[in-house]
Amino acid sequence: MISASTAPASAPIALPRRPLRVAILGATGAVGQELLQLLDERRFPVAELRPLASPRSAGRTLRWQQQDLPIAAVSAEAFEGVDLVLASAGGGASRQWAPVAAAAGAVVIDNSSAFRMDPEVPLVVPEVNPQAAFAHRGIIANPNCTTILLTLALAPLHGRRPIRRVVVSTYQSASGAGARAMEELRQLSRTVLDGGEARSEVLPHSLAFNLFLHNSPLQPNGYCEEELKMVNETRKIMGIPDLRLTATCVRVPVLRAHSEAVNIEFHEPFPVDEARALLRQAPGVELLEDFAANRFPMPTDVTGRDPVAVGRIRQDLSDPNALELWLCGDQIRKGAALNAVQIAELLQSPPDSAGGAV
Repeated sequence: MISASTAPASAPIALPRRPLRVAILGATGAVGQELLQLLDERRFPVAELRPLASPRSAGRTLRWQQQDLPIAAVSAEAFEGVDLVLASAGGGASRQWAPVAAAAGAVVIDNSSAFRMDPEVPLVVPEVNPQAAFAHRGIIANPNCTTILLTLALAPLHGRRPIRRVVVSTYQSASGAGARAMEELRQLSRTVLDGGEARSEVLPHSLAFNLFLHNSPLQPNGYCEEELKMVNETRKIMGIPDLRLTATCVRVPVLRAHSEAVNIEFHEPFPVDEARALLRQAPGVELLEDFAANRFPMPTDVTGRDPVAVGRIRQDLSDPNALELWLCGDQIRKGAALNAVQIAELLQSPPDSAGGAV
C-alpha cells in the first residue's frame, strides 16, 4: 500500500481554478450526504461528480442537482481523471484508497483519523491555519469534529494572548457515531416513551434519555481515544506542541450538534470584554449570549447551520488568568463536511491570499 508520505512530492499546492472532477468516497453516509448538499449550496465548481461507496451500495443512485447519479464501488479506476476526492468512509477505507487517489493526481481531503497525525499531512481548519493546506503532498486531513469547534474559539484568543492551558468537557451528539446511531437514538427514544426497554445495537449503551462517557477505545493512561485526539490535533493545528490540554468527552442524547465547556488559562489576565470582542469578529464564530435572560448557545441554535455559537464568556473565579466559555456547533456540518468543502475552496484561491489566525 502507498503511504501518505510517498504521495508525489510534485503535487500542485493548489487546485485548478476551473470546474473540477470531484469524487465523494462514502457518499451514502451522513457526512457524504452533507457534502453533496454543501457542494450544491455553496455553488462549488463541479464539472463531474462521482459518488463512491462500498460494493454493497454500488448500482444504487443518488439525487444531486436534479440528476440521478450512479454510485460506483471504490476502485483504483474510479479515481482516474479526478481532481478532488472528499473522503468520509472511515479510517480503513482512507488508508487503503487515499494514497491511491493521490498517486493518480487527485487532492484528497480526508475526514477520517487515518492521516491526521502524520507529520507530512496538513491538518487544517481554514479559519485557523489556512497556510498549512498549501503544503500538502496529495492528502489533507480534516480534523476531529470536537477539535474543529474548539480551535475556532481558541485561535482568536491565542492570537492576542498566548494560551497556557485548556480544560474542555464535550457533550457529543449521536451523529458523531454515524447515521445509524442517529436513527437508533430516534427509535429508542420512542421505545422509552412507549414504556419499553431501550436496547442499543449501534452504540454500547442507549442514548435515549441517557448519556455516557465517550465510547472510543480507552488508552493505558485512562483517557479515551477521542480525548487524546483533541489534545494532539489541537496542538498540531495551532502550532503549539507543548500546549497543556485535557479533555473529558461525553455522548449525549442530541442528534447532530456538539457542545463544549471550555476553561482557558493564559499567562496573564485576559479582560472578558476584550475576549468577547475578539470572538464576535472571529471568522466562523457567532456570539450568542444574553446574561439578563440566561440565554446562551444550544444545539438547536446551530443544527443545520455553519457558525459555531460561543457564549457565556466569563472570568474564572478560581484563576485570575483564566476564562470560561461555552460553545455549540453542528457536528456534521462545520465539524466535518463544511470544513472539508472550505479546505477545497481555499485550495482554489491563490496561495498568497491565505492568512492565518494563529
